[in-house]
Amino acid sequence: MGTILIVGTAFVGVTALVGGVALMFRGTEDSLVLDRLEVLTNTGKAAKSAVFKNSRSNLLVQTLDREQVSTLERVISRFLNLRLFLDQAHVGLQPAHFIVISLGLLLAGTLLSGIAGVHLFLAPLVGIGTSVLPFVFCYFKRKRRLEAFQRQLPDALELLARALRAGHSLAAGFKLIADEMSQPLGNEFGRVYEEQNLGVSFEDALESMSTRIPNLDLRFFATAIVLQRQTGGDLAQILDKIGRLIRERFKIWGQIQALTGEGRISGIVLLGLCPLLFVAIYRVNPEYIRVLFDDPLGKKMLASAIFLQFVGALVIRKIIDIKV
Repeated sequence: MGTILIVGTAFVGVTALVGGVALMFRGTEDSLVLDRLEVLTNTGKAAKSAVFKNSRSNLLVQTLDREQVSTLERVISRFLNLRLFLDQAHVGLQPAHFIVISLGLLLAGTLLSGIAGVHLFLAPLVGIGTSVLPFVFCYFKRKRRLEAFQRQLPDALELLARALRAGHSLAAGFKLIADEMSQPLGNEFGRVYEEQNLGVSFEDALESMSTRIPNLDLRFFATAIVLQRQTGGDLAQILDKIGRLIRERFKIWGQIQALTGEGRISGIVLLGLCPLLFVAIYRVNPEYIRVLFDDPLGKKMLASAIFLQFVGALVIRKIIDIKV
């Protein structure tokens, strides 16, 4: 009982330490807002220092997000744009909070597996597995959101084309889509409408939406609007053609999914059979599996098996992943 109490106390202390360090390196939005108010009212140190700054570095033209970049986020941004990833998943988490949650799950998974009597070789693997759960959750939520956006896009293009033929402006068409369409498409088009209302050029607002939503059809749509605004032409007819193209691609994609269904199910069975069989034998006869952890040759065989499983997953994914 005393060992469990000591381990639990250590876990809470380390988690609090990690969270405190992450929050120390993260900029606070409230302080930036107060500095902007001081500049507007010509009070405080922020107003005095802002006078000697050029327009690029002035507090009034700095974005709030730029001041919230933490040191951990800067390191991770070399491999993954975590802020954009969370924005695409629409989870409402700051990158620093996401990192703290992942580190907390890493420590919790490692310590709890050690307390439960899991082999010392497997305890870190369990911790790593629990630490990636937030990423996996955000990944699948991002994937579902992008797929929902892609399904809604043809209807939105047709609605926008009808609005243009009825005499509405392009901005009014975006507002109509934001009001009539459900999430996530309505939210993204409404964001473009609000940005151009606040003074952002329509081209820049469309570029921002194309960055947030990595969709090839949306890129075609944004390019068509930019070209039409520069050279002129019948935008409604262009939108109708893009909508028909997207629907035809959906039909082809559905046929491919039907033809590759057997391969996808086979891949799931083959990739899941070995880990499940390993866990079942470990629970029934641990001594039979322990050779893989105690014997040097067993360790090499286990590492080779994990590597081959990973390679097999990539090969199966490459076979069934047909781009349309």
